[in-house]
Amino acid sequence: MDAELGTFANRAVEAARAAGADAAEAYVQDSLGREIRVFDGEVESLTEAGERGLGVRCWVDHRVGYAYGTDLGDDAVRELADAAVEAAWVADPDEFAAPPEATDAAPAEIEGLADPEFATWSTGRKIELAKAIERAAREADPRVVAVETVVYADEAQRVALASSTGLAGRYEATSAYAYLQAIAEDDGDKQTGLGFGMGRSPHVLEPAAIGREGAERATSLLGAAKPASRTCPVVLDPIVAASFAGFIGGTLCADAVQRGRSPFADRLDDEVASAALTLTDDATDPAGLNSSPFDAEGSPSGRTALIEAGRLAAYLHDAYTARRQGDGARTTANASRAGYRSPPSVSTSNLVVARGERSFEELLAEAGDGVYVTDVAGLHSGVNPVSGTFSVGATGRQISGGQLADPADEFTIASDLQSMLKAVAGAGSEPRWVPFGGSVSTPALLIGEMTVAGA
Repeated sequence: MDAELGTFANRAVEAARAAGADAAEAYVQDSLGREIRVFDGEVESLTEAGERGLGVRCWVDHRVGYAYGTDLGDDAVRELADAAVEAAWVADPDEFAAPPEATDAAPAEIEGLADPEFATWSTGRKIELAKAIERAAREADPRVVAVETVVYADEAQRVALASSTGLAGRYEATSAYAYLQAIAEDDGDKQTGLGFGMGRSPHVLEPAAIGREGAERATSLLGAAKPASRTCPVVLDPIVAASFAGFIGGTLCADAVQRGRSPFADRLDDEVASAALTLTDDATDPAGLNSSPFDAEGSPSGRTALIEAGRLAAYLHDAYTARRQGDGARTTANASRAGYRSPPSVSTSNLVVARGERSFEELLAEAGDGVYVTDVAGLHSGVNPVSGTFSVGATGRQISGGQLADPADEFTIASDLQSMLKAVAGAGSEPRWVPFGGSVSTPALLIGEMTVAGA
C-alpha cells in the first residue's frame, strides 16, 4: 500500500512535538465516494466527492488540543501542529487527558477490507445497477406503481495514523450499498417497502433481489389495519432488531454510562437479558462495514462481548473513558471518528447479535397469535436514554396460529429496554447485515411479551 499517508502522519507528529507538545497524534484520511439516485428510469442526481485531510491531536500538561486542515505541504503541516499546540494551552486542564498508550499487540489482520474489483466498475455500470434495481421492483408485482427512490452509494478510503507513543498503522477499505423504497397500491391503499444490499464492492449487490425485496415488503402491507391492542409476543424483523441493537450498543458506550445517560450504568456482571441473547462488538469481521485493523486512535481492533447469554459483560471504551473509569479499565479499541475534522470519541464498531437455532417459521410458531414488526419509526427519539422506556410507531403483519396473517399498521409497540431484553425468547438462525444507523448483524428476534397499542 502507498506509504505516502503514513509519511504525512509522521511528519505532523514530529512538528507537534517540535512545537512543544508533550505527546501528539496525527490522523490522515483520503477517501472518494459516489452517490447515484435514480428515479423513473433516469439519473436524478450523481455526486462524486473526495476528502483528503489531516487531523492533529496533542497533549500539553493534561490539556488537549485539536486542529485539522487539507493542505499537506510541509509549511501547512507545521502551522497545523502549531495550532493544535496553541489550542491545548488554552484548553481547560483535565486529569484524564493523556495520549493512548502503546501496546505490544500489532494491528488486527483483516482480509478483504478492500475489494480489488471495486476499481474495475465504471460510473456507467453503477448507474445501470441502480436502474436494474428499479426495474426489478416494478416487474416483481403489477401493484408496484412507483419507486420513490433508488440510491446507490460507495466509498474507497485510505487511512493512516501515527502517534508519539508508538501507535501507528495504515489501511484501505472499500464499501458499496444500494436501497430503494417501492410504492404499491391496491384499492386506494398505498404502502411502501424497503429493499437493500451491501458489501465491499458493487459486484456483490444483487439488483433483482434488492428490487424484489422492496416490492414484496410494500405489497405485503396492502390493506393493512390497526391490530387489536394487547400484550403479546412480538417477532422483530432483522431490520428492526438491528435498530434496537444499535441503540443498546450506544447505551453501552462508557461515555454514556459515565454521564448517567444509560439504563445499564453500574450493572456489570448483572443478568440484563435472557440467556437467549448474546451481543458482541466486533471490529474484525470483514463483512462489517465498520471494520478496521485499529481504532481511530491506533489501538489494535478486536472483539468485545457486551452481553453474554444475558449477562452484561463489558462497556465499550476508548483510551480516555478507560482512564476516567480507573480500576484497571483498558480501552476496548472503540475510538471512532466521523473523519479527519473531528477528534475521536467512543462508539460501537460492528454489533453482532448471535444467531440462534430456530428458523423464521419456528419463531412465528412460538409467537402464536402475536405481531411481526417489519418497521419502526422514531426509535432514537422515542427511547428515554436514562430509563430505557420506549413507545414507537410500527408496521408489520399479524401472526395467527403461528403463521403470518393480515398486514398491520398505525400501531405502537411499547416496553423498556431491560424488560424487552429479559423477554427475548429466541433468535433466528439467519442473521443479516444492516447498514442503517450503524453496522449491525442480527437475525430476527422473538420477544416473549410486549405491549401493542392499536385498535
